[in-house]
Parts: sequence; C-alpha cells; structure tokens
Amino acid sequence: MRRIGWVLVAGWLAVLSTAGVGHAASAGGDAPTRTAYLAERLRENPVYVTDQLPRAVPRSTAPEFAEEARRLGVPTYVIVLPSEVDMGSDALLAGVHDRLGRKGLYVSLDESGLTDVQTYGVSVPGAQDARRTTMYESPYDATAHEEFRYFVDVLKSGQAAQRAKAAEKEYGGAYPAHEPANWHTTQTDREDQSFGTGVVVAGVPLLALLVTVSLRRHRDTRRRTVAVAALALSGVLAFTASQIFDDTTTGDGSYPTVADMRARIDRVAAGLRRDPLYVDPESPPVLDAAARARLRKRLGALHLPVVIAALPTPMDDESRGSADLLAKSLHDRLHRSALIVLADPASGMIDTFNYGARIDGGYLFDRPHDLSYAESSARPGADLGSRLDKLLGYVAKTPPAKPNSEVAPTPAPDPKQDLTLPGLFTGDFKPGLFIGTVLAALLFGLVAAVAALVRRIRRRGGHQADAPDRPSQSWLRQTAARELDALGKAVDPAGAPSAKQERRAWECLDAAVLLLDGDSDARIDADASPADLVCAIVLARAGLAAARDALPTQHVCHRNPLHGPARKVRPAGRKGRVSPVCEACRATPGTVLRLRPTASSGSGSAVPYPTLPGPLAVLGDGAGIDQLTREIREHYGVH
Repeated sequence: MRRIGWVLVAGWLAVLSTAGVGHAASAGGDAPTRTAYLAERLRENPVYVTDQLPRAVPRSTAPEFAEEARRLGVPTYVIVLPSEVDMGSDALLAGVHDRLGRKGLYVSLDESGLTDVQTYGVSVPGAQDARRTTMYESPYDATAHEEFRYFVDVLKSGQAAQRAKAAEKEYGGAYPAHEPANWHTTQTDREDQSFGTGVVVAGVPLLALLVTVSLRRHRDTRRRTVAVAALALSGVLAFTASQIFDDTTTGDGSYPTVADMRARIDRVAAGLRRDPLYVDPESPPVLDAAARARLRKRLGALHLPVVIAALPTPMDDESRGSADLLAKSLHDRLHRSALIVLADPASGMIDTFNYGARIDGGYLFDRPHDLSYAESSARPGADLGSRLDKLLGYVAKTPPAKPNSEVAPTPAPDPKQDLTLPGLFTGDFKPGLFIGTVLAALLFGLVAAVAALVRRIRRRGGHQADAPDRPSQSWLRQTAARELDALGKAVDPAGAPSAKQERRAWECLDAAVLLLDGDSDARIDADASPADLVCAIVLARAGLAAARDALPTQHVCHRNPLHGPARKVRPAGRKGRVSPVCEACRATPGTVLRLRPTASSGSGSAVPYPTLPGPLAVLGDGAGIDQLTREIREHYGVH
C-alpha cells in the first residue's frame, strides 16, 4: 500500500510539473507547435472553430457543426481555420491526428468551405467522393457550415461515388459550361429585386388601367371600378413579390455574438500581458525557438515599451482585415502605452502603431522598405524573424520624442448590418416605381399607335376598324355619339371643299339627328333602336367623308353597312341582283350584320338587319346613301 501511495504522489507531481512547463512555454518560452495546439483543442472539444473569422464562421456556431458531425455515426473531428493559415491541410490533419492519437474522420474547413477530409483508423466509404461532390456542386457563396452539412448529406446518401462522377462531368474541367447557382441573395441581388418589383407594381396595373379606360372611356362608373381593380392588382403584385423575395440575410442566418467579436482580441491581449511577443498558435510556424528567444531579448533591452503580435488579418476577422483597427483594439485591451508591431505570418507584412510611446513617428515611417515587406512573394513569412530583428534594432536607435498616438481609424462595419439584406420596398424600389410608370405610359402610347395604324390599314383594305357583326347596345351608342360629334365639328361652311360636299354632309347630319334625337335635346334618345344607331353611324361616316373632301360614299357594303364604302360588282358567271360589297367581302364574303330588334332586347334575339323595320333595311337591297337620307326624311315627314 505504501508503494502504491508513492506511485500516486509521483504521478501527481509529474502532472503538475508538465502543466507548469506547458504554462511557462505558452507564457514566454517555446510555444507549442501548431499541430499540438490544435490537437489539444480537439481533445477538449471535437469541433474547433477559430476565433479569427467571426464575420464568416462565428465560434458560437461550433455546436451546429457538432450536430452535423453526429449524423455520421463515427468519431469526427472538425477544424475551421482562416484560409490565410490553413496551408497544407492534408499534412495538418495528419499531424493533428498524430498528436491527438484518436481514430476518426478528420475534416478541415476555412471561411470558403471544405478544404480536406482524412480518415484514420475508421472506415468511411465514400468520404473522398463526398468531398469531391461538395467541391463541385456547392456554389461560391456557400458558407463553411453549409458545405459541411452538404458533405454530410452526400456521404449519408449512399450515392457519393455516382454523384461525384456526375458532378465532375457537369462542373469539372478548366472551363466548365456553367457554375452551380448561388444559394444566397447578395446586396446587389436585393437592389435588382427592389427595382424590378417597383417596375412591376407600378407599370403593370397602370398599363392595365390605361388600356381599360381607353376602351371604356364613356363609362365613368366603370372607370372608378377599374381604378380600384388596378390598385388591388398593385397590392397583389407587391404581396407576391414579398413572398418570392423573402430572404433577409446574405448568409446562412448565423450572426456573430459580442463574445465572438471579442474573442481573438481578448486572446492576443492576454498573451501580450504575459509576454511582449505573441505568436498566433493557429498559423504555420514562421518563428522558430531561436528567433523567438532573440526577439524577446531585443524587446527586453529596449528603452521604450514595444509589443509584437504575429498573427494574420483575414478579411472576415473582427477588424474587417484592418491592421489599424486591430492595433487600436489591442491598445484598448492592454490599457497601457506601447509601440504595437503587427506581423502577418501569411503575407509577411509588418506594421507599426504608436500608442503613447516616446518615439519619433516620422523616423519610423521612413524606415527601410525591407523592414515592412517580404523579400520573397513565394514564401512571404520566411524572413519574418530576421526583419523583425532588424526593426527592433532600428527602434532601439530611434531618438526619443513626445508621446503621441495614432489617429483613430474608421470603425469596421457592423457584422449583422453587413449580412442583413435591406427591405424589398426600400432602396431602388422608388426608382423602379418611376421607371415602371414611364414604361407603362410609353407602352400604352406604342399600343395606341399600333392600333391606330391597324385601323388605318383596315380602312384602306375596305373594312372599317369598328365593324362588329353583332354589336352591343353600348358599343352602338358610344360609336354613334363619337361619329356624330366628329361630323358636327367637321361641318364648317368656311372650310367646306364645295357647296355640293357641304350640302351632302349637312344632309347626312340632319338625317342622323332625326333618327336619334327625337327630343331635340342634343342627346341620343334612350330608346334609340340598334337599327337606328347603325343607320346614324353609317350616315355620320359618309358625311364626314364629304366634309373632308374624301371620295364620296355612294354605297356601303350590303352584308354589313359598318364595313364602309362599297361598289356594285356582278359576281363572275352569275345572274341576279347586283349588290354593293366592300373590297374585303369581294374576296371573302363577311358575316351579315345581326341586330337586336329593340334597345331592351336580349342578346339571343339578334336577327339579320334587313329583316328589321326602318330605313336601315334599304341598305340590304343595295340602296345608296342618298336614297337612305330620303327614306329617313320621308319616314319622319320632313321635306
């Protein structure tokens, strides 16, 4: 029993000794290697998310990665690192596995997605095929969490090999035919959506309103109804657009917490309080033990406070890739005056920021070029140690000066605001409304011009544009009012081409008025029959032709008087009565005009117009305009 007690005491002493050595190493001596550091983090938690990418992969999303990993059913270790430091992922995963000593599926990712997958001591069929499928099929805007979930989905599908082959065929090669469609809406996409929604919400209802009102311009009650309908249509279109373009974020919905945004600054500041030289444990080693010892000795011998932080500044860190903001944040955490030196292991860039140190800023600004920039672009961090050593030697020779501080840099954009999409009905929505209104007006003008051109062409071809074979009572009243109004304005003795033409126009106008205005109140009688309305339309058109010095209208088409001017032509090889027909009916006989007997008759009672009583019937027998006017005067006893 005594021997067992001594063994336990010796064991505890060894543990305490190891912990003390580890603490000393992290505080100032030889820092743990990169793979050892990551292995230790995975020993604590099988998912390690860097604190250097809070804008793209917040540390608080680690449980979501763990939840996806559990679906695989095998021990899975996930590492998320910045792309600036995630170099040689296959070697990295092998080294981490050797340090951790645990079997499982090892996965590495960066802010852009999956970088490597390796298995150690376990069988995961299709892991590499799933990796290749994810690489080909996921778009550029996929987040790291989405790519990992996609990888797990492919692996769980049991079709990883087939999908990898199909994906490589579709998206592989140096110049693929197309890229996978984006999964997220960008800020530019939202601007386009807002603009397009404005155009549709304003343009479509307005165009419908203009067209409908132009077709029914004599109906005020229906105008109001159409206006309400157009407004309702605008609302429906707006609601539909809000349901289609319902994205609220440009990412997967993950936003960094306050703790996520502070984590790296707190880590680095805590390290600088213990040691003036802080080397990022996640980055590839660019400072060996000898270089670190030499730099610490240099720092201790300086006559002013200087701290060095060797870490990258990725675009998705808390500072938005700004070394100025990173230095300012470190100074705010340290709460002491110092010359802060930032050395980027990925780019090899060295920046200095003076916060209260007694040093000549101009002297430092003019330091030699090779103290700031890497000599080799192939291995930018290779000479970082020697250049830092030279910089500290240069600082040691810098003449003292009054304390000064850097100008406060511009704050980085708020990450949530950066990821949140503006509302659909903001931004370019108002310009879209204006453009939609203009386009509706232009399109309506174009449609009206084309319609007028078509009517003119049809008139030249022998048919009036307004010549239905079963006209409604409302159409007849509106057309008669329009044609009579035009004839009344055209009858002007001062502008008549000749006395004969003037007389003919007046005869047509008088005859039409006799038919439709029995009350002599300058309005069409409410009980005007369809036959009288057609007769008045024909007379008004004939009178208008005379007033405008057009070819006199002697006859109109006997099949449908609304067709307009006609000539008497005997059909080839036929005998019998010769009736006038328009040019169109000569080629293809049109349908005979059918009318209701009275204004109140139903639509099913329409009959061929020659069977109806009244002056209009004479046109069916081939009578001309002059005979029609005589029939009307005789019918009403006017001589």
